[in-house]
Amino acid sequence: MKRHNNAIKFLSLFLIGAFLFSSCSDWFDESPKTDLKADKMFENEEGFQNALTGIYLLLTSANTYAGNMSFGLLDQLAQEYDYVPDGVQDINAIYNYKTSTTNGYQSKQKITASWQAMYNVIANCNNLIKWLDKRGTTVVTDEQERNMLRGEALAIRAFCHFDLLRAWGPWNYRNNAKAAATETIPYRTVADNSKQPRLAAKEVLNRIEKDLLAARDLLAYEKDVKLKGSDRRYRFNYHAITALLARVYGFMGAQEKAVELAKEVISKSGLELQTTNQNDPILFSECICGLNMYQMEDGLSSRWAIGDKFTTQYVISQKKFDALFEVSGSRRDDMRSKTSAFYTYDTQQLALSKKYNTNQKEVIPLIRLPEMYYILCEFTTDNERSRSYLNYVRNRRGYSAALNEKYTDMAGRLKALDKEYRKEYYGEGQYWYFLKAHGYTSIPYAADITLTEERYVFPLPDAEVQYGWVESETASN
Repeated sequence: MKRHNNAIKFLSLFLIGAFLFSSCSDWFDESPKTDLKADKMFENEEGFQNALTGIYLLLTSANTYAGNMSFGLLDQLAQEYDYVPDGVQDINAIYNYKTSTTNGYQSKQKITASWQAMYNVIANCNNLIKWLDKRGTTVVTDEQERNMLRGEALAIRAFCHFDLLRAWGPWNYRNNAKAAATETIPYRTVADNSKQPRLAAKEVLNRIEKDLLAARDLLAYEKDVKLKGSDRRYRFNYHAITALLARVYGFMGAQEKAVELAKEVISKSGLELQTTNQNDPILFSECICGLNMYQMEDGLSSRWAIGDKFTTQYVISQKKFDALFEVSGSRRDDMRSKTSAFYTYDTQQLALSKKYNTNQKEVIPLIRLPEMYYILCEFTTDNERSRSYLNYVRNRRGYSAALNEKYTDMAGRLKALDKEYRKEYYGEGQYWYFLKAHGYTSIPYAADITLTEERYVFPLPDAEVQYGWVESETASN
């Protein structure tokens, strides 16, 4: 895995521009590293490995998980920060997805850029899979290596499609009678720029499940590998795919499957919930899958730089901080609210998360262990068992047993889960998806915001509407 990390540092100088700024028709026949034709790039095993590394690099762009699809737009939509761009008079302006603006939140442009960037990642996954089909057996002679390449490409393809569905698809999926049949996004499995049909949400989920099950089978050789201290946490490893399946099944409402897989991750991954985040505010020690971002501190300085002039940083006011993290006076039981997690500026009454400026491993988390306990909490039918899973996380985070949650119904359960999601996943983008998945019409600590279905569902980019879609599923998928 050292080879992988070194490759990231080397390829980052070449790949980002070539991948992100090429047109749709240019991705498939040229090497992103050297502009050689693809038949040259894929003539040796290193070329296949570099192609996969390049895909991971694409996931660390500002339009994917080093920005919009993580701590950027999604957490701004969830009103987790008190940063307001110049020229914005009303924070509700962030939900204007229809109008391009030259300043302010620029939500429409960000949504369009993220759609394009995510499908760019998917296109490169499909291209790698295509060349594995063409040459994998002869060029990559080790079967386990071939399985790793294909399995991770399939997992990334499914991961990206799932987040596209969560962002552009229907809200409150499990309780919305129309959601499953709602036309949403295309599920691209072809390595070309042909138009593909938009599919019903249920069909997209079926294809995500199919890809993840296939990926899990391909990586089954590492099912007994423990992730503690392993660099496999930087990749879509077997346990990460299992955890992602649990996330998907939870979204779908397949409760028994979600519970079964969440329990497997907890018992088999070798990771444990921590009782301190000292020197590890991102809690990489609990990370099942994350992205290595080379020179993170410099790359994210505009949003997370430490200082006393907060013009672009994602700061939070002391008032909102106290509400979000349940701080009462000077007492802070929860390690997620302590100085190990936030810089606090008493004069300005502001706080800034340390997740991306004191991040020794330069990691952007995609899936972390607490989510598995939250899945068990939400979908375990017995209230006592449900509480035990949630309270275990709370106890590890610093709350005493005297402060355990004591809910006795589903309403209380969701209220307790809401509080934990917003604390645990501050700056990671997951809280917006929690609000949307449960049909929230308000944010507990943002009284001036009303959430509607229209605000939850991202619109298609103008170009996609203008040029239209393939209307039937007869196109190659």
